[in-house]
Amino acid sequence: VRLQAFGGGLVQAGSSLRLSCAASGLTFSSYAMGWFRQAPGKEREFVGRITWSGLSSYYADSVKGRFTISRDNAKNTVYLQMNSLKPEDTAVYYCAANLWSTYGYWGHGTLVTVSS
Repeated sequence: VRLQAFGGGLVQAGSSLRLSCAASGLTFSSYAMGWFRQAPGKEREFVGRITWSGLSSYYADSVKGRFTISRDNAKNTVYLQMNSLKPEDTAVYYCAANLWSTYGYWGHGTLVTVSS
């Protein structure tokens, strides 16, 4: 199983960025998908997740209204659209696959840096 997140970079506060996570080696459409992040010196935190069907998504309060998760099961890819970025959104972002409430597979992260 491989999860590869990409799309990070350096952006200014207020900008938008879209991360992608391409999955292989698993039946992608069977898994809920989550996004997490870890800022320097901090614990990893939940950002949001989307159900296997894509019909429902859930977000941390810190990103609600600014971030949107979507998925394309035909492309085995999940996305994280990040708008109105803030310096406190700076972190390494990870995607993870969830089956039966367990995140069993994790990808390598992609770094997002938001300058003020």
